[in-house]
Amino acid sequence: MDRAVILLIGQAIDALTGEPDALWRRVPHPVVLAGRLIDALDRRWNLEDEPPSRRRDRGIAAVLVLLLAAAASGALIGGVLDRLALLGDLLEAAVVGILLAQRSLHDHVLAVADGFLTDGLAGARRAVAAIVGRDPEALDEAGVCRAAIESAAENFADGVVAPAFWYLVGGLPGLLAYKALNTADSMIGHRTDRHRHFGWAAARLDDLANWLPARLSAALAIAAAWTLPDGEPAAAWRAVRRDADRHRSVNAGWPEAAFAGALGLRLAGPRRYHGAVVDDAWMGDGRVEATPEDIRRALALLARSCLALAVLAVLVAAA
Repeated sequence: MDRAVILLIGQAIDALTGEPDALWRRVPHPVVLAGRLIDALDRRWNLEDEPPSRRRDRGIAAVLVLLLAAAASGALIGGVLDRLALLGDLLEAAVVGILLAQRSLHDHVLAVADGFLTDGLAGARRAVAAIVGRDPEALDEAGVCRAAIESAAENFADGVVAPAFWYLVGGLPGLLAYKALNTADSMIGHRTDRHRHFGWAAARLDDLANWLPARLSAALAIAAAWTLPDGEPAAAWRAVRRDADRHRSVNAGWPEAAFAGALGLRLAGPRRYHGAVVDDAWMGDGRVEATPEDIRRALALLARSCLALAVLAVLVAAA
């Protein structure tokens, strides 16, 4: 079965079933396994009494070990599944579905909108704290809503489009290697004192791996905006052209600008992380005062963007 067809089936499996929590209570999730390896390498190789250059070199070595382990695991799993013919293809689609974040992303963002209904601003702050790193207590209603929408946009790029892209490029080895790298970036890629040098390679390589998927995600969101009843695809295109490269992240600005323009909002801008204000550029030129209803509109745009990715998979399979 063509990889694009397997991806399409994997998307459908993820959309229908989401994360199989009962399975992960019995066996560790692949991302958890990657996280354990990263943590072990961090503890053994990232020694604070060594000079920055040595810590950077060890960080490069740690990323190489991680990628080789993930790619080898993917090749081993793929080799076993290849022997099972059609059943193997369906099982591979299930693996792909597990490693996509469509349903879990939707549910986590929806929890923020539902939090407003069940427990007001306090409930929404608790829900948004699970998906963003900024200080939730410093966010008003509009800030919580923008944070949830920004999370939907950014994670569409690196949690849905990028895994799909690397699966199409490299099969299960490519998919597992990407997920391991993205996990490494989230764990050691931040510029903390401990990880400024050791995490350099993880952060830079993750930027490179997400460069094309981030731009593809913006294109998919713009296309999806044409199907949104009150979507603004032309504004999304203008926001991407004007604002995407002004974002402090080399990649996050692309999906965020597309979502901002399509929804008639302004996203990003100054934000507070762990007591420090990050002065970032605004994406889009719409309303700053986002509302819980805008979160639901963003989820509708997210669903349509995932469908646009599915259509793209069909076109790739037909080519």
